[in-house]
Amino acid sequence: MIASKSKSIDMTHGSILPKMIFFVLPMMATNLLQFLYNAADVMVAGLSSDPNAIGAVGSSGAYLSLIINIFIGFSVGADVVVARNIGAKDGERVSRSAHTAIFMSVIFGVLGSLVGILLARPMLLIMGYRGKLLSLALVYTCIYLLGLPFASLTNFLSAIMRAKGDTKTPMYVLAFTGLLNVLLNLLFVLALDMTVAGVAIATAASNLVSAVILFVLLTKETGDCKISFGKLRPSRAEFIEICHIGFPSGIQNAFFSISNMLIQSSLVRVDNMIAPPGSEYAPVIKGDSAASSIENFAFALMNPVSQAASTFVSQNVGIGDYRRVKKVFGISCILAAAVALSVSTLIIIFHAPLLELYGVKNASDFLSKTAYNTALTRLWFRCAPFFLISLMNTTAGILRGLGRSVTSAVISFAGTCIFRVVWIVTVFEYFKTLESIYVSYSITWILTTSTFLACIAYVLRKEIKNQDGKAA
Repeated sequence: MIASKSKSIDMTHGSILPKMIFFVLPMMATNLLQFLYNAADVMVAGLSSDPNAIGAVGSSGAYLSLIINIFIGFSVGADVVVARNIGAKDGERVSRSAHTAIFMSVIFGVLGSLVGILLARPMLLIMGYRGKLLSLALVYTCIYLLGLPFASLTNFLSAIMRAKGDTKTPMYVLAFTGLLNVLLNLLFVLALDMTVAGVAIATAASNLVSAVILFVLLTKETGDCKISFGKLRPSRAEFIEICHIGFPSGIQNAFFSISNMLIQSSLVRVDNMIAPPGSEYAPVIKGDSAASSIENFAFALMNPVSQAASTFVSQNVGIGDYRRVKKVFGISCILAAAVALSVSTLIIIFHAPLLELYGVKNASDFLSKTAYNTALTRLWFRCAPFFLISLMNTTAGILRGLGRSVTSAVISFAGTCIFRVVWIVTVFEYFKTLESIYVSYSITWILTTSTFLACIAYVLRKEIKNQDGKAA
């Protein structure tokens, strides 16, 4: 028996675009709610009694992403494997892969929490954090990482639901826990004056509630994705398959995070060069953190397209229909570019009021002006070409759906990690400006996307040719 159809989407038959939009819209709403987690953290931190709080919360994201994105990559592996088994109508393997994924999420979440906390201080020191900014960032990072097992479990449970076409349930759950997160933020920071510690505790508590609700809902499923406590153990074949797809995806995400950490350390250097000694706060870090949080709004709307592309491709690969995969490829790229261009245009138009939400204004004093100019520079250099990163993420998702996760990871490593490292140690070292940092992003996106497109075209030509040969 294959999973209950009431909340599922048939991705292997019928019109692709309407089904993809139907699949994507709840995910966009879900991601927007997750964005509100982060945005609420940064905004409420800006209301706290410590002027460095917003910079500590926002800039900690580079290191936290290194840890968290690895597990998001593994959840992508779970999504692909469960979706492929659903497409192949193999109910037994659907059940085994779902239970294996949940077991993996808990184990990896605990390991990631321990490793992340142990490495937090030395990594932040390597990135250039000092003094009050270091102590605040360390507190926020360690408390946040204590809740990582719950965040990991939430991602895996959501991936299982997405694999069977149910994107609405995670949206409803995140709607509730997102509101809870905001209320807890206000309680801990404004009422109890806990600054960054309160922000981190609120996020960890919200992730715990999300994980519990999603887990309970999956235990009440009627199809093959139903979770039973007695079956919560790893299946060797499914474990290997999820790792085969998820590990390269996690490494690919880690490459982005490593390069972003390098860029973050460069921003700290710029701040140290610009801000007078003994400044009340780090203006470059504050401005960059605010702009980064606004960009998360764009990613919340763009990333569902890449996840949809991966899931749709996976199900059609499961039944061996590569001509339909080719159609999914084309529609996904068009949809990704359209969403990115729309969102980036809105951000550029409304950048001033958006930045004011984070306490970043074009005031006359030096620190405020520096923070505002930093944020504006980042938005112009990154938001304007956002359609490029949207295409890059979508084509990466398609490659994973085609079973080429290692290829995707290698390309990402060369295009993001290696290129940006070389750029920072050469171009940035020469110019030492914000512009010389931010322009590296769009160059990376162009190079990586072009390579992804060439690989997908090659794989599809090969598979369609093999399919036609078998039909003959």
